[in-house]
Amino acid sequence: MNDPVNRTMLLVDIEKFSDRDDVEQAFLRRMLYDVVDRTMERAGIDETLRLRADQGDSVMEFIDPNVPVPQVLRSVISELPAQLKAVNRMASRGAQMRLRTVVATGFIALDERGIWVGGDLNHACRLLDADLLRAALRERPGDVALCVSQSVWTGIVRHHHLGIPAEEFHEVTLASKNGPLPAWLLGPVPASGQTAPSPGAAGPAPTPVPDASGERPGPAGGTEAGPSGGGSASTSAPAAGPAPAAAPAPAAPPPAGIHFTGGAPAFGGSLVMGNQHGVSGGRVDGDVVMGSVGGVPRPGRASDGHAPADATPEQDAPSPDDRQPPATGEAGPR
Repeated sequence: MNDPVNRTMLLVDIEKFSDRDDVEQAFLRRMLYDVVDRTMERAGIDETLRLRADQGDSVMEFIDPNVPVPQVLRSVISELPAQLKAVNRMASRGAQMRLRTVVATGFIALDERGIWVGGDLNHACRLLDADLLRAALRERPGDVALCVSQSVWTGIVRHHHLGIPAEEFHEVTLASKNGPLPAWLLGPVPASGQTAPSPGAAGPAPTPVPDASGERPGPAGGTEAGPSGGGSASTSAPAAGPAPAAAPAPAAPPPAGIHFTGGAPAFGGSLVMGNQHGVSGGRVDGDVVMGSVGGVPRPGRASDGHAPADATPEQDAPSPDDRQPPATGEAGPR
């Protein structure tokens, strides 16, 4: 393999090339060559200063470093769309073409089989094949979409050279199989297309889940002490706080009836204490009054069911209705 050389790279690709039949593809390839050659000639870039690699539906031009990069970029921004428009006007609807383009810089080398290789070239090819650049061409009315590498933006575009509208370039991050790629897109950013998250931008970290030992995995492969305090604390990030306690589930409503959860209830002035057991099968006749609020007091009794202070023993004695028969199994009065 030869030693790497520094070149300005211009990559041009035909949109939906594989959707055409063989005759149309051959015609489009000739049109693509003509458009690129005319663009370079109008920019004053001699053929001897260019190396070309054919990729079927795309062409790659490696331009000598003695040619100023702003000269190449100006020709792609203004001259390439004009030449493409002139060719499309003379072609039938099925033979018209639209182009994705990339301008990048870097080092390339020629291997033993005559193929250009290099990491910078791979980077430029991934920019050309990015979904966002495809979406930009699909959503705009023009026939050309241009993307430049980070090095071209830093060294050329941002300095507002003549004929290079820096204010019309937008920073984007393109998704690729090797991770996000920073680049600059000429024209509006498309609403569709896959945009990778910017480097360094991260969403909220998930809450570590304790394992069976009570430890939580740390963000850098360490562990954090769980609720039991076991394990070694990770120094890469503070330990997560305890999870908030879950709200208690609402208690089921009690069954119908009368329920007492505390205190000493009084019925009709009588105090009920201790465990009380009802007699199954018992029968109660007449009105059952609990307390005396709202009820009719017995003759000679106050409204709260008690005898007045000056009552005689006969008035304070229980009425026949108040007397209870002895419980089953107990001996009555002898």
